[in-house]
Amino acid sequence: MALTCKLGETKDTIRPGAIHHLKATPETVHWGYFSPDIKPALTIRSGDLVFAEAITHHAGDAPDLMFDAGVERIFTEIDPTTRAPGVHIMTGPIFVEGAEPGDMLEVRYLSMVPRNNYGSNLAANWGHLYQEFGEKERVTIYELDPVTQTAHALYAYDFPGKYLVPGTITHCPVCDRSPALEGITIPARPHLGTAGVAPAVDEPVSTIPPGLHGGNIDNWRIGAGATMYYKCQVKGGLFSIGDPHVSQGDGEISGTAIESSLNCLFQIVLRKDFEFPSPLLETPKNWIVHGFGDDLDMAMKNAAKDMLHLLTEHQGLSADDAYSLMSVAADFGVTQVVDGTLGVHVRVDRSIFPHKGTVRDPQ
Repeated sequence: MALTCKLGETKDTIRPGAIHHLKATPETVHWGYFSPDIKPALTIRSGDLVFAEAITHHAGDAPDLMFDAGVERIFTEIDPTTRAPGVHIMTGPIFVEGAEPGDMLEVRYLSMVPRNNYGSNLAANWGHLYQEFGEKERVTIYELDPVTQTAHALYAYDFPGKYLVPGTITHCPVCDRSPALEGITIPARPHLGTAGVAPAVDEPVSTIPPGLHGGNIDNWRIGAGATMYYKCQVKGGLFSIGDPHVSQGDGEISGTAIESSLNCLFQIVLRKDFEFPSPLLETPKNWIVHGFGDDLDMAMKNAAKDMLHLLTEHQGLSADDAYSLMSVAADFGVTQVVDGTLGVHVRVDRSIFPHKGTVRDPQ
């Protein structure tokens, strides 16, 4: 299906299709992994809208605030021994009719609304300063103000031992709580930490590291109003969402964001008219390319190489001109340092290009 609009141009020519509702239940989620062998939870056509529930695996940090009947079913009915090799609760997968390996899924995130107004941040054993804090793990519970779109800490408590089991229920009503961050408010940035297509492999792939399929990118800009492009690796794409956040800073240094369940509305459009090697983010102002690696040097190099691809193959610049432009006008940042595979993102302002930042088919 070749589309009439190029990447980044007006999208009015792509009319919304059917609207689907995808609830998160023990039957429609997969906990901790991506796999091409999971039976689709939903089948759609290009252009269809999906209203889907994304559930945080940290709801058990404050079950009195973050549980409801639907969340409790997931936590109690899914065998803890099957929550592997990763940790995130993924809703899906969604099978897109006509999608083949090499095609792109254009996922337009239209809205992200908290399921409840609470979230949890964990200073975890995988956090960047775990040793510096004496190997202590600490939970801070936040409350979201939906009117001001800000969050503030309600209380904090130390977690005994190591937080190792995905979906831990801490029974915080009997824990030793203390005040935290009194008088401080932070901006709410609802977004998905983890989303992507199924990798073309024969075994389950952990949701913890990011990769070319998407996964745990943890970029707070992947929220309402953003569009992500994922390259299909298997028939149907098999797209899933999870790891919802209320807010996060670049780096995610303690190990987590403010983890909180979200209700998400998005549109999926099948694209056969261009390709891009890694998960590509379009915001109203920027193109953002992601790079991953075992260390930040490799992550930054991979981000730079894929931005070079964007500027040469889709913007028509020479390699020399693109390299210069990246140095004087592109901003590199550390996306996260806590997911095993480290992430760097690089953004460039779309308005500096004569075609308003559209991405052209390679010639």
